[in-house]
Amino acid sequence: MQPLPEPLLVSEDGRFAVVQSQPWMAEALEAIQEASFPTLSREERMTKEHYLSHMRIFPEGQHAVVELPGGKVVACSTDFRTRVDFHHYQHRYIEAVAGNWLTRHDPEGDWLYGADIGVLPEYRGLGLSRLLYQARQNLVRRLGLKGHVAGSMPKGYHRYASEMPIEEYVHRVVRGELQDPVLSVQLRRGYRVYGIIPAYLEDPSCLNYGVFVVWRNPEVGW
Repeated sequence: MQPLPEPLLVSEDGRFAVVQSQPWMAEALEAIQEASFPTLSREERMTKEHYLSHMRIFPEGQHAVVELPGGKVVACSTDFRTRVDFHHYQHRYIEAVAGNWLTRHDPEGDWLYGADIGVLPEYRGLGLSRLLYQARQNLVRRLGLKGHVAGSMPKGYHRYASEMPIEEYVHRVVRGELQDPVLSVQLRRGYRVYGIIPAYLEDPSCLNYGVFVVWRNPEVGW
C-alpha cells in the first residue's frame, strides 16, 4: 500500500477520505474515467498520462476519494483555474481542457473549472460525489476564487430527447420534476444553471449537450 497524503475530508462514517491525487493513482484514475463515461468519445476521455499532467500543472485541483484503511481509489475529480466571460460562455469541452492536458490552466484565474468527476459504479450512492464537490468548494474558498463552473453532462436526456427539447428537459430537472444523474447532483450542491451549450462534447447519453452550471463563492464579491 502506498502512503496516503493528509486527508482533506473524511466521510461521516470514517470509511472514505478525500486526498490530493498522487502519481501512483494514475492508472486507477483512468479506470474510474472509463467506468464513469463509457459512451464518451475515446478522444475526449482522460488517460493516466493526462492525470499525471494535471498533477504537475495544478496539483491542488486534483482530488481522489480513497477507501479506508486499504487506500483503494474509488472516485476522483479534476479542476483547473481559469477566467470566465459570462457573455460568451459557449465553448467545447476539449478546447477548454486543452485536449485533456490542462495546459490552459491560468495560475491567476479567478474561477475554478470542473473538468471531470467520476465514481466507480459499485461505490455510487454512498455520497462520494458530495465529498468531492465539498472539497472543490473548500478549495475555491481557500484560494479566494469567485466560484466554481462546469459543463454538466445531462446524461439522462437521451431517454427524453424524443419527447422534449433540451431546454424543457433542463427546466424540469431544475424544478425537480425529473432527475438527471449528473445535473440533479450539482443542483443539490448549490449550483445554478447559467445556460445550455450545444456540441459541448461527443456523448450520445446527453446528445452532445452541456449545461453550464455555476456555484458562486459566498465569501467573495464579484
